[in-house]
Amino acid sequence: MKKFRMRFDFLIVGAGFAGSVLAERIASQLDKKVLIVDKRNHIGGNAYDYYDENGILVHKYGPHIFHTNSKKVIDYLSQFTEWRPYFHQVLAVVEGKKVPVPFNLNSIYELFPKRYANKLEEELIITFGYGQKVPILKLRETSNRELKFLADYIYDNVFYGYTLKQWELKPEELDPSVTARVPVYISRDNRYFQDTYQLMPRDGYTKMFERILSHKNIKILLKTDYKEIINIIKFDKLIFTGPIDEFFDYQFGELPYRSLVFDFQSINSEYYQEVGQINYPNNNTFTRITEFKHITGQNSPITSIAYEYPMPFDRNSILIPYYPIPKEENNKLYLKYLTESEKLKNVIFCGRLADYKYYNMDQIIARALNIFEKEISL
Repeated sequence: MKKFRMRFDFLIVGAGFAGSVLAERIASQLDKKVLIVDKRNHIGGNAYDYYDENGILVHKYGPHIFHTNSKKVIDYLSQFTEWRPYFHQVLAVVEGKKVPVPFNLNSIYELFPKRYANKLEEELIITFGYGQKVPILKLRETSNRELKFLADYIYDNVFYGYTLKQWELKPEELDPSVTARVPVYISRDNRYFQDTYQLMPRDGYTKMFERILSHKNIKILLKTDYKEIINIIKFDKLIFTGPIDEFFDYQFGELPYRSLVFDFQSINSEYYQEVGQINYPNNNTFTRITEFKHITGQNSPITSIAYEYPMPFDRNSILIPYYPIPKEENNKLYLKYLTESEKLKNVIFCGRLADYKYYNMDQIIARALNIFEKEISL
């Protein structure tokens, strides 16, 4: 610990996107000294990637596909990485067939006789308009008999089983924003996202994080719980990106999170599946299989895949909290912690776990940049 006996302007807990972006901005724009601390043995948080034994770049914590409509976010990250274009495609196994997700007009024609598919397409376009994205719970409210059938079919075969496995809740028991993330898309566009920028860091996320954190004013301490050093390190302000309930020693109770377990496998074949991700809404304990070569664009006679198994988070286990659970009662509990956090003058909370929000990567980056501009650099 000798080399960290210097005084720091900021102690940042967590080396994921929120902590790393804030560390870089503080170090480069304000010329202040930052110590970033993380429990894990690597930087990058859940976006961490590495080359496996076959030389395939895999995402340790599941597929992270970068997409955004924000030029500000892409311009910021472009200082630290070159990009390769990548349009993510996802198929779901429905009644033995692999169909595009989000569920779209092509999905309808894969599953229904052509004449009936024509009728459904016509009704969707008349009711909602071509190119519209309709949340499944909104589609289920329709009074149109044909669309009601379609809505129930999609709900039963695409959303219900997957959501139950992912969250241990029915779709309607979650905040509507969750199912709205994968709407029914009245289009023939098979891309999973339609954002302006759909790219992957050319050298991977970890290399990008290394460059973000390479400033001389940033020191990094891994495999360390901040509680072990907080009374040893001298610093002026704390930025916390971990679970907000943990910070306050669970004084109002534990916020629930969902976790994931991955089964990585090497397959002696050029490719295992047609696209980077195939979802299994029904009949399996896993939710999806990711094949990383589709995402990285690598060439190899061997491929690497990962089965993904959701499960409840238990802070007394080795599991990692991945997702806050967007539900009214959980949001009410979070607000108690938020109120408590607002009493602290020298602590800033930022990130998916600290804000108890189901952020995408670009949203976390945008939030970190906004906090720097509005709260730190003044």
